[in-house]
Amino acid sequence: MPAASPWAVGAFIGYLVLVVAIGIYAARFSSAGVAEFFIGGRRMNRFVVALSAVVSGRSAWLLLGVTGMAYAMGPSAAWAVVGYIVVEVFLFLYYAPRLRRFSARYDCITVPDFYAARFEDERGTLRALLVVVILLFMVGYVASQFVGGGKAFAAGFGLSPTRGVLLTAGIVLVYTMLGGFLAVSLTDMIQACFMIFALVLLPVIAIGDRGGLGVVLQELAALDPTLVDPFALSVGAGIGFLGIGLGSPGNPHILARYMSIDDPAQLRYSAVVGTVWNVVMAWGALFIGLVGRVYFPEAAMLPQGDTESLYPLLAQQHLPPVLFGVVVASIFAAIMSTADSQLLVAASAVVRDLYEKVWHRGEAIPQRRLVFLSRATVVLLVALAVGFGLVADQLVFWLVLFAWAGLGASLGPTSILALFWRRTTKAGVIAGIVTGTVTTVIWYLVPALKSRMYELVPAFLLALLATVLVSLATRPPKEVDALHAAMEPADRG
Repeated sequence: MPAASPWAVGAFIGYLVLVVAIGIYAARFSSAGVAEFFIGGRRMNRFVVALSAVVSGRSAWLLLGVTGMAYAMGPSAAWAVVGYIVVEVFLFLYYAPRLRRFSARYDCITVPDFYAARFEDERGTLRALLVVVILLFMVGYVASQFVGGGKAFAAGFGLSPTRGVLLTAGIVLVYTMLGGFLAVSLTDMIQACFMIFALVLLPVIAIGDRGGLGVVLQELAALDPTLVDPFALSVGAGIGFLGIGLGSPGNPHILARYMSIDDPAQLRYSAVVGTVWNVVMAWGALFIGLVGRVYFPEAAMLPQGDTESLYPLLAQQHLPPVLFGVVVASIFAAIMSTADSQLLVAASAVVRDLYEKVWHRGEAIPQRRLVFLSRATVVLLVALAVGFGLVADQLVFWLVLFAWAGLGASLGPTSILALFWRRTTKAGVIAGIVTGTVTTVIWYLVPALKSRMYELVPAFLLALLATVLVSLATRPPKEVDALHAAMEPADRG
């Protein structure tokens, strides 16, 4: 069996050794201070930023979730990827440069730093609210990634899910704690290469083994005509799928990438590279689902009838052991590229935003102490996420379903308005954050609402409306002209 082959295991171990070595390599750089530990000292290469921003936002949802959706729905599942691809082009070209320039001017290391500087949050009220929202969603999200890693270990190499969770958490802990943002970004780049290699190779081989794309499409049409119809979904479902992209401007682990690039002018290059990577990975995931439906016409033919098990099963049947090991590594790459980024965001919220900026506001704290506390916080967060994942896996997966939506709805519209609308006020942002968070949870919990549309869309729109209305009724910061000038290119003042 390929999963038990020493060649498959060896290929996977080689991948793990590589990512841990990167963590050790980056440790000295990341020890210099919190700016180095959390955003790479704002010296990250444009190619690294492009790939890291793309893969940190995808997680195993792309490799397992989208392939499963394409298996069940056919090409109409493509609308689930179109939304985030289009939104992230906008972010790279217009949103990210403004955020990067402002964060450098006001020494913003975290997303709460940006909000605090933009809205003159001297008392820390807004910053504390943001920390609560980030921690609320991030801990469950990280736990779900560990649980997903445990299941992948169980399916690929026969380990128990509990051992798989512990092993996944241990690997992520080592290189994240040691190397900080630099290690996370460099491993993201390596992991992006694993992901795109596997996502392109597998469908090409599987389609070729079946007789070509024409044969696959004919067999899909014979099974069900909707499996070749890209528009075979309701209007509400289509809007919900496209709305997935609204989560990108509200997820801090993606925004941190934009803040880390060495030159904001290079973000156009990152936009091209990141978009190509996004499109090719999405193409691979969709075609894996389509060709998988031909090989396994009924979901009952899949392990436990789970459509999300299609990707590793198809790889196991069509690839030699070494390449199967690469496919398993690509699943872990997707999991780790999200988990490590979210750990840094959560740790930065505790150390930078609570400890340094709220509890010890105005005090000079040695950078080495802050880095030590950051590493200790990563350890504590990993332990919390592991415990959460082992004892409450159902709650974890409930949390991950709305984590993307909750962050997207609470931080997405408020950050866009903060960057592009001078009239935005602190009170308006607080209203938007609270509205987005509460709407996401309520919409998800009410079946009659959830069945109509993905909760991110209404939550995002209501948060946007709340921010605008309250901002119009309150006063903007006194130095709003200077604040917005810091977002413009230097030659424009």
